[in-house]
Amino acid sequence: MSKLLIVGTVAFDAIETPFGKTDKIIGGAATYIALASSQFDVESAIVSVVGGDFPKDYLKKLNDRKIDTSGIEIIENGKTFFWAGKYHNDLNTRDTLATDLNVLADFNPKVPEHFKTPDFLMLGNLHPAVQMSVINQIPVKPKLVVLDTMNFWMNNTWDELMQVIKKVDVITINDEEARQLSGEYALIKAAKKIHEMGPEFVVIKKGEHGALLFHQGNAFYAPALPLEEVFDPTGAGDTFAGGFIGTIAGTHDISFDNMKRAVITGSNLASFCVEKFGTERMEILTKAEIHERLQQFKDLTHFEIDVE
Repeated sequence: MSKLLIVGTVAFDAIETPFGKTDKIIGGAATYIALASSQFDVESAIVSVVGGDFPKDYLKKLNDRKIDTSGIEIIENGKTFFWAGKYHNDLNTRDTLATDLNVLADFNPKVPEHFKTPDFLMLGNLHPAVQMSVINQIPVKPKLVVLDTMNFWMNNTWDELMQVIKKVDVITINDEEARQLSGEYALIKAAKKIHEMGPEFVVIKKGEHGALLFHQGNAFYAPALPLEEVFDPTGAGDTFAGGFIGTIAGTHDISFDNMKRAVITGSNLASFCVEKFGTERMEILTKAEIHERLQQFKDLTHFEIDVE
């Protein structure tokens, strides 16, 4: 069984969409990634930090899904990272109402000894200095290192982010971020520029319009499944990343063909995440539901045509 190390936030969110609002609920990039990747045959661990206000029973809930939480530091007299946001009617844009770093402000990650030689490393959206600290604690480069980042780090920590990007094999970002990172509007040109920065594979997420995968001049496109109801897009990108790395870690296959399957699987899991607020849908998701919807993806994209 592959060892998958996940670095990212474990947090509280407060979310408002056109369909309702929540009080504080569980969120964070590492949480979504771990829940998604737990659907595969992997042994995973999270490196993160929370305050004494974080519910211990939720950590147990992660443990019950075979997610190792020994790398989640608990600062008993501190408060957990908190984000609040309000989505607009199209659900593609949002306003950040609050960002309280709390214990995350002074986070010094510590990789558990029994996870210092992971087969796969998933660097969830977090400060590049934290991501680099984890990379430096791993003596042997994993089989695959995947990075998820965002425009905030491009705007505020460019030099540190560039150093991390040099160290990774795969980068997953959205189309706006790909354009900002590369300085190119056309996504094919953007992917080429990003390849030159270090990553061998570039995954560009386009939300409700699917995702693109680029590798050595080859490209693959996966659609997003049209859904009747979308309640909350928070965590969809992280769930995609979890499904992506979970597929690869579970199969030990880092070929371009398997990356294609990973993109589809990531899109499949993300389609469940948006159906309820926060992590609620991912906590009750079954393999039977995943397989049924995967068939829907296949039916959506399959066609036969004669090319003369």
